[in-house]
Amino acid sequence: MSEVTLRWTGEGLTFRSQATYGDPILTGQDPEGPGSKPSDLLPISLAACTVYDVVVILRKQRQDLRALEVRTTSEQDPDPPWTFRSIHMHFVLTGAVDDRKASRAIELSESKYCSVAATLRSVVRLSHSYEIVTG
Repeated sequence: MSEVTLRWTGEGLTFRSQATYGDPILTGQDPEGPGSKPSDLLPISLAACTVYDVVVILRKQRQDLRALEVRTTSEQDPDPPWTFRSIHMHFVLTGAVDDRKASRAIELSESKYCSVAATLRSVVRLSHSYEIVTG
């Protein structure tokens, strides 16, 4: 079991959360203030969960992965509660990575290993694409 604590900082609409491990995370609703938009954390969590698996899988396959970036785009309803309808992840892998292995690693993560994807899959349309940059 893991535990996450979130506390209001007392300033505007800014909150500080402490995850199971790692640095505190600031969230807020002020575009000018500190912290991330809370709803952005959902696509970030999905990307972080899948990218972790992809790196582990490609390392085990001895692929020369030198960098990996995931760009997410998402669609939400225009009215409250602004339900997520789709999240697309675009992976940019840099290095001498076999195309089939990259494709399979992403697919395995999204369909089998990532707990965030498993949780969202039945209510949010998930999709992905990727490109490999050599050099």
